[in-house]
Amino acid sequence: MTHPVSYPATLVPDAPATPIERLRIPPGLSGAAGANRARGTVAQISADDDLSAIAAWLARYADAPGTLATYRKEAERLLLWAIMQHGKPMSSLTHEDLLVYQHFLADPQPAWRWVMTVRKKPGRASPDWRPFAGPLSPTSVRHSMTILNAMFAWLVDAGYLAGNPLSLARRRGVKASPRVTRYLTHELWDTVRTTIENLPVGTDRERLHAARCRWLFTVLYLGGLRAAEIASTSMGAVFCRRDATGVERSWIEVCGKGSKTRLVPASDELIAELARYRRAHGLPPTPHPGEARPLLLPLIGHEKPLSRGAIHLIVKEVFRRAAERLRARGPQWHARADVLASASAHWVRHTAGSHMSDQQVDLRFVRDNLGHTSLATTSIYLHAEDDARHQATQTRHRLGWGKPVQ
Repeated sequence: MTHPVSYPATLVPDAPATPIERLRIPPGLSGAAGANRARGTVAQISADDDLSAIAAWLARYADAPGTLATYRKEAERLLLWAIMQHGKPMSSLTHEDLLVYQHFLADPQPAWRWVMTVRKKPGRASPDWRPFAGPLSPTSVRHSMTILNAMFAWLVDAGYLAGNPLSLARRRGVKASPRVTRYLTHELWDTVRTTIENLPVGTDRERLHAARCRWLFTVLYLGGLRAAEIASTSMGAVFCRRDATGVERSWIEVCGKGSKTRLVPASDELIAELARYRRAHGLPPTPHPGEARPLLLPLIGHEKPLSRGAIHLIVKEVFRRAAERLRARGPQWHARADVLASASAHWVRHTAGSHMSDQQVDLRFVRDNLGHTSLATTSIYLHAEDDARHQATQTRHRLGWGKPVQ
């Protein structure tokens, strides 16, 4: 249980949580004199308070927008809780304090302060903004504490903290095998596909939106790309080269996490969908080399790349429609509809990996398609392996637009 605390005059006890950039942190809670601050050592960062120290840690992930957003969210939640609810600076938190915080994540109370009440996520400037959408699942709680453990460990290495209060956490004797749970079964994926194929096309805007949804889910599924990778990739990244037998094979050159480049097989189906999408916008079916147009086009206005956040909103809308389609079948479908309603763009990437494995695509090829390890894209010695990967992906990993659902 979290004990009541006396709030400083600058923190109103009955105020809702606010984005950290709008919070007035009094000197006593800034961490400048935190009980766990390193003393007598040469710090490797210039931060003199907790907020600056967190900013220094987050700066390491500036080239990975998805990771940065996730890590910032977890650090902000902890800092807000420490200040607004626990009455301590982050750099004074003990192991016992963090056990209290771990229980808080599973049920953020009081809800009016911590949990959003609106369905659509408001912007950080909105008075309806809150750090949580609801209680975290046990898996999400563990993920949150893992991120915070990494943050505390880095701050110790940087000479900002004297010790890591999470390093005392109980360690399990046997490490469980990792499992991907956020993916869609073939049945749910068919529902998503059918939903997209039945989007309204009565107006020009609806027609372009339907074409964009179909292309976006094609790239997410057949290419296994991350939303951030789609946002940063241009049409000119699609190119052809001949394999050892003279067959033309298409690829997408993608810059992924850590600015690492990889080649993603662009199957005949994916290239046909690209041509279909470009024709919907009145463009030639094939992009020209070096074409700067974004891979995903806005509906109107200049051809400015959509942000990662905008892509997520498009995906969530499709999943919402798919969930409504399932709910309309009757109460027995509601649980599966809830799964669809909770899905995100990254679920499609996991779904692609799962389905490729189901279809017996060599796991080495799945690994390389998804960019789980680096690729030496310039080495001619990898071409034979690349060509085999392309053939396996094209033959066995298909989306099947227009295919009747059984």
